[in-house]
Amino acid sequence: MVQAMRFAIATLGCKVNQYDSALIETRLRARGFEPVPFDQEADVYLVNTCAVTERADAESLRLVRRARRLNARARVVMTGCLAQSNPAILARAAGVDYVVGLGLPEDLEQAVMGTAPAPVTVSNLRREAAPIELKALALEGHTRAFVKLQEGCDQFCSFCIVPTARGRSRSVPPRRVLETLDELAERGFQEVVLSGVHLGGYGKDLLPQVSLAGLLGMVAERCRLPRVRLSSLDPEELSDETIDLMAHAELFCPHLHLPLQGGDDEVLGRMRRRYDTAFYRARVERVLSAMPSAAVGTDVIAGFPGETAEQFARTLELLEDLPFAYLHVFPYSARAGTTAAKLAGRLAPAEVKRRAAVLRALGEGKRQRFVGRFCGSRLRVLFERELSGGLLEGYSRNYVRVTARAPRALVNREVEVKGSLVHGTALVGEIVWSGATQAPAVACC
Repeated sequence: MVQAMRFAIATLGCKVNQYDSALIETRLRARGFEPVPFDQEADVYLVNTCAVTERADAESLRLVRRARRLNARARVVMTGCLAQSNPAILARAAGVDYVVGLGLPEDLEQAVMGTAPAPVTVSNLRREAAPIELKALALEGHTRAFVKLQEGCDQFCSFCIVPTARGRSRSVPPRRVLETLDELAERGFQEVVLSGVHLGGYGKDLLPQVSLAGLLGMVAERCRLPRVRLSSLDPEELSDETIDLMAHAELFCPHLHLPLQGGDDEVLGRMRRRYDTAFYRARVERVLSAMPSAAVGTDVIAGFPGETAEQFARTLELLEDLPFAYLHVFPYSARAGTTAAKLAGRLAPAEVKRRAAVLRALGEGKRQRFVGRFCGSRLRVLFERELSGGLLEGYSRNYVRVTARAPRALVNREVEVKGSLVHGTALVGEIVWSGATQAPAVACC
């Protein structure tokens, strides 16, 4: 009996990359290939690269060397954002057999099999927008599903290479989105995350145009899933209509990720963001007025070129003042091909690192305070995995990580948990209702 070809995938970067890796695995499994962990011997190693930072570049090349150590005869295939935006840096690297850009699934499969006609295959996604392959997928370690309903970006923020790497914005028509949500409900999923590279740009390319709020209204009317969560949204694209839909339709989780990036108006201007700090503050306040228990998270860049000590202090002041549930901190890293890479006033790496550390410490405190708000409260928790010692772990609707002692049968079940104490950044609680005969009292989130 011939042994199936073994493949291993390493994924760098964001949830969108994780989604794309899951798609790759699904396609290769359908061809009879066998997936193995990246630290085991395989016939083919795929690296799904990220282009956001120079550190991600170095990690991509480190994974190539690791693959070669595991099996010197294996094929090594590079794909993802760095393969799309800067294929030459990967093609020159020792140990790389093929470089395949985004939106080329057939070419990628040929590279895996060693039959690709060229070592580098990349299209221009700004001119030739590849269609979105819509699949309902659960990422490793999650029971909730992810649906990518938008790809690409037309924003061109000065620090970001994504519009070049991912191409122009394109959307999945509402009918296909709704059909996919129906499929998820039939498969027994309890939560879906609606994701995109630039989710707020959803529908602008469709004929007739559809807004994100319009799509969410359709979802609210007919979706049979109990929980729907949104991925990141730029603040200027979060409409009052979307906020009100989320506040009044029970299936929408009260959780929004609104990237700030900088807390000083001059810095935001150099970043080419489309709002100022006053507008951003008003959006957060509008969300929390409609959904007082909502989790609002954000992204912030540390050490953007030209950021003075006073401007950094204003960023800290704004972040301290707003009741965020968590912060994602990114030390600034210059990317070739972006406007910011040409700006004067580059900060010393040590100062960028120091500012990032300050922001991360602030974020850690905010996360603990947000979680602590729900000690003594009842939360509706969807358990995702079993921990040691008879504990289950999951997330509340408002994105509080919760652990509780419970039977394994409650994984992928939404139960009511009463929080008792904060352990690190998680809430420890006890189950007070697990879907038996009597309905629970109204829970906050």
